[in-house]
Amino acid sequence: MTAAPPETGSAPDLQAVLDAVHAELAPRAGEGRVADYIPQLASVDPKRFGIAAVTVNGAACAAGDADTPFSIQSISKVFLLTMALGKHGEGLWRHVGREPSGSAFNSIVQLELEQGRPRNPFINPGALVVTDLMMAGHTPREAIGEVTCLMRFLADDETIVIDKDVARSETATGDRNAALAHFMRAFGRLRHPVDHVLGVYFHHCALAMTCRQLARAGLFLAAGGRDPATGHSVVSATRARRIKALMLTCGQYDGSGDFAYRVGLPAKSGVGGGILAVAPGRAAVAVWSPGLNANGNSLLGALALERIAQRTGWSVF
Repeated sequence: MTAAPPETGSAPDLQAVLDAVHAELAPRAGEGRVADYIPQLASVDPKRFGIAAVTVNGAACAAGDADTPFSIQSISKVFLLTMALGKHGEGLWRHVGREPSGSAFNSIVQLELEQGRPRNPFINPGALVVTDLMMAGHTPREAIGEVTCLMRFLADDETIVIDKDVARSETATGDRNAALAHFMRAFGRLRHPVDHVLGVYFHHCALAMTCRQLARAGLFLAAGGRDPATGHSVVSATRARRIKALMLTCGQYDGSGDFAYRVGLPAKSGVGGGILAVAPGRAAVAVWSPGLNANGNSLLGALALERIAQRTGWSVF
């Protein structure tokens, strides 16, 4: 995946794009279905709608509810994968695959057919395996703290916290994830106790962030693995490309192919209604609208990213 040249357009141009897209789609806010199987998410106002973008040259733009925190849910899997690759390198891929699943994000069917090895790190069983690997040498509390510290560092914002109410809500209703974890442990895929893995998993999914914070946290992927604001190298350029490749092919669950066709950018969704998208060499964009489509991705968020990509010309193709 070759990075595009750095963004040269002015901030007002991008701001105008975000304002126009938000104005066009705001009347449709509330479409889709919130993730009501997690009680705490079921209570979120379905008409919330925010967009934020941060460019590699430092411009930041936002529209709508871009400064309202929401539960990032599975978007955290991008950052967890980043951490796990830092700890285990390419050896991580002995435990989890790199292929699209073609099944629901919480399906157990493929696990039985494939000896408990998840297809990719962005479906729930894959993220549980990555969580298990990331916990090596840490207590659950330490692992949760490490994830939180990384997000604060990447977003350059110490106010980011885990929503404990959401974490408790997921723990109380997470029977399917518990089943997935126990099933994989029976195949020897998890090394730590299931309740410890689930505890860390539910907590990193319960990180509460705004669109503005999330776009800033994902900026290192747009800039080839380096934070352009500080010059700090988060990951190598090669690793950043590989993470983005997985985001493109697996980041929208079994809607990833259609999203790539319509939007053309690496992205990762979460059932809290957020999507983080990366325009390589250009910007990171975060959108949030709680109403989900049939694949568990933000309905309005995907439409917003499609229109932003069309108007900016951003694409990896």
